[in-house]
Amino acid sequence: MEREAETLEIVVDPARPTGRTLLADGVEQSYVDVADARHLHFEYVRRIAAVIDLAAPSGQPLRVLHLGGGALTLPRWLAATRPGSPQRVVERDPGVVDLVRRKLPRVPPEVVVALGDARDAVGDAPAGAYDVVVADVYRAAVMPPHVAAVEFVAEVARVLRPDGLYLVNLTDLPPLAHTRAQVATLRAVFADVCLLTDRRMLRGRRYGNVVLAGALRPDRLPVRRLAARVAGDPVPGTMLHGAALDAFADGALPVTDAHPR
Repeated sequence: MEREAETLEIVVDPARPTGRTLLADGVEQSYVDVADARHLHFEYVRRIAAVIDLAAPSGQPLRVLHLGGGALTLPRWLAATRPGSPQRVVERDPGVVDLVRRKLPRVPPEVVVALGDARDAVGDAPAGAYDVVVADVYRAAVMPPHVAAVEFVAEVARVLRPDGLYLVNLTDLPPLAHTRAQVATLRAVFADVCLLTDRRMLRGRRYGNVVLAGALRPDRLPVRRLAARVAGDPVPGTMLHGAALDAFADGALPVTDAHPR
């Protein structure tokens, strides 16, 4: 039986008149400041942005693939902070694309938005096409199995340049079994992996977001500067890397197409 279509709307932030929130069935999905594309409202988006910001020289254009578009928060931010960055956004929901086009400011022409499936988009991309791949793909608040498997992550690695980065937003709740499995999945493919989240998540005190970053080259991630950046965020975060990430993911197995979770 098909799931009923979500109710989508864009509402004004009463605390910030230029802020707009994309809601799906009343749940916050994306936030855009129509007067300042550099403003990032959600802390997990700031963590993704911090990795990008610190991993490449300031202002350098990057070729980026976004899997999941929402209100195009990160593409707008990248266009503002790294002008001339060619970006491709793949969004599965035509209702989201239509609403965002009608209700929010247009993105620059170097940002191309297409309807499609995330795994198909990665499979169709040429090898070494992107500097960064960002995945924020959910259906009814669940990460689809076909974008959680090691086979998919291997395809992401194929389309990245040698210094490329993979960034993925996860949602999870205690005891973070999904996150541990995704750490193992990324580590099966990428040489350098780190985890960024709210400290309370690691203490098992809340449901929330976890950001994973993966790099093809060992020691590629700017872990010391990244740890300092997320710790100083208005919503202080923490980073796990190396031995700390080993301990966190101990015993977790990669997700595969044959054994989805």
